[in-house]
Amino acid sequence: MLQNVPLFSGLSAAERKLLAFTSQLQCFAPGDALMHQGERADCAWVILEGEVDVLRATATGEFVVATLGRNAMPGEIGVFTDAPRTATVRAKGPVRALRISPEVFLRLASGRPERALHVMRQLSSMIANDLRTLASLKEELQKAQAGLNARA
Repeated sequence: MLQNVPLFSGLSAAERKLLAFTSQLQCFAPGDALMHQGERADCAWVILEGEVDVLRATATGEFVVATLGRNAMPGEIGVFTDAPRTATVRAKGPVRALRISPEVFLRLASGRPERALHVMRQLSSMIANDLRTLASLKEELQKAQAGLNARA
């Protein structure tokens, strides 16, 4: 299953097996949190089954930023940056996920130069996708503001 996770697709079968054996399988019921915004990034997750909502807290309440499913990997950025969680991740329904410790994750991500390059490319692709989404949302917001201004 781990070969379908983009960040781990560059690992050998033996490395994926090591990853599976050094990680913990956990099950979550609908509404259970895998992580909370602001807490220390103590692991990354691989969603094996089910879907999770990524939520951000604001002054007006929580809102869903994204919904992630099988092979998604929430929490990897916090592990790389050693920064607090930027969002809460909550199970939408029953979820099976693999909990990966920072030590194992970072060792596998940086063990060989070609593997580190693969991880950098995957992260860069994710960032580029997020920037495209942000630009699209900004454009939609500007259109909505222009429409409101025209009515006023």
